[in-house]
Amino acid sequence: MIRPADIREWRGRDVVDATGHKVGPLEAVYTDTATDEPAMATVRTGLPTRQRLVFVPLDEAVAGPDYIRVRYDKALVKKAPSIGTDDVLPAEEEEPVFRHYGIDYRPGSAGERRLARG
Repeated sequence: MIRPADIREWRGRDVVDATGHKVGPLEAVYTDTATDEPAMATVRTGLPTRQRLVFVPLDEAVAGPDYIRVRYDKALVKKAPSIGTDDVLPAEEEEPVFRHYGIDYRPGSAGERRLARG
């Protein structure tokens, strides 16, 4: 398991898929508000003049010497919901991120958001 303190040190390192294909540099880590565990990361993708941040789950992620390996295919990650490089994820757009990866989405008992940027 990757601990929150550990993964924050990997900002800017490459995120690769299960076969080693580079997706892009890790930008930020989002923790699950129910467990305080790392749940998602944003990865910078796109051309230098048109970059965006895509979300990728960190379940089963593995830290290597200079990368974070996720279990999701690069093509799937590149098609994930995204935000601008200076934007934040609105609460109402959390569910589509989870749905894209086939993960059940459950907001907090009082309707609070599930992800918090760490």
